[in-house]
Amino acid sequence: MRKFGKINKITKIEEVYHSKFLNVFEVYYKTELGNEKKWMVASRKNLEDYKKMLYKEEKFRNDAVIIVPLETNRDALVLIREFRMPINDYIYSLPAGLIDPGEDIYESAVREMYEETGLELYEIDKDKSCNKAFASVGMSDESLAIIYGKVRGEFSTKGQEESEIIEPIYVDRKMAKEILASNVNIDIKAWLILKEFVEKESKKF
Repeated sequence: MRKFGKINKITKIEEVYHSKFLNVFEVYYKTELGNEKKWMVASRKNLEDYKKMLYKEEKFRNDAVIIVPLETNRDALVLIREFRMPINDYIYSLPAGLIDPGEDIYESAVREMYEETGLELYEIDKDKSCNKAFASVGMSDESLAIIYGKVRGEFSTKGQEESEIIEPIYVDRKMAKEILASNVNIDIKAWLILKEFVEKESKKF
């Protein structure tokens, strides 16, 4: 059995496309057999920061946060139903967003929760939260922090940006089961959280 280790050697990184929110790089490397290969990578980072991440030249920093918000009075999760251009349709997902410069993951989670839903995120469960997860490493280095916490307040869309079409909703266990059993568009992370939610009692979630 092959032992895990760094078996591919990066030889060159070229920028193929650059924009404000997304960049595309070609990563050239040699396999353990000496064959030249290349991999196309989509990244939130610019070329300099991407290289620093690859070569571990600075402290790791997540690109975004995802919030798992529980409203305890309703015993319900808060999901959003959002229009997304890549699929030209609405999709169920968890509140989420990019981390602003100078923010830590918890500050970002509080801000994003309020902007997308109008709710206050409080009593963050740092032990249950995940500080480092990757969304789709087959094509991207995008990294996420998954933040569990409670929410309170009233829904509001006043904090949403012009390009955002977001409807916040409460999802109890009955509705969660209906969503899971249906053929609606749903983000994979939201699907997994809903599965966990319906399989556990509220005191255990």
